[in-house]
Amino acid sequence: MKYLAAYLLLTIGGNASPSAKDITALLATLIAEGTSKLASVPAGGAGAAAAPAAGGAAAKEEKAEEKKEEPKEESDDDMGF
Repeated sequence: MKYLAAYLLLTIGGNASPSAKDITALLATLIAEGTSKLASVPAGGAGAAAAPAAGGAAAKEEKAEEKKEEPKEESDDDMGF
């Protein structure tokens, strides 16, 4: 599939009958460009993993505080029925 795509790119680019050498050269160029772009992508997953862990602890503390602050509801026993 990649060879077909390279062949079509070369024909669109103006090369009416690209050779095997042209196709491999184009693929090598595309792979080299892709590799250089991937090298600049940050791959630090540790920072993202630490944030939810800290946020989870804060969420647990907030839930505990909410439970303590809720007033007791009055019972409906003295409604006069």
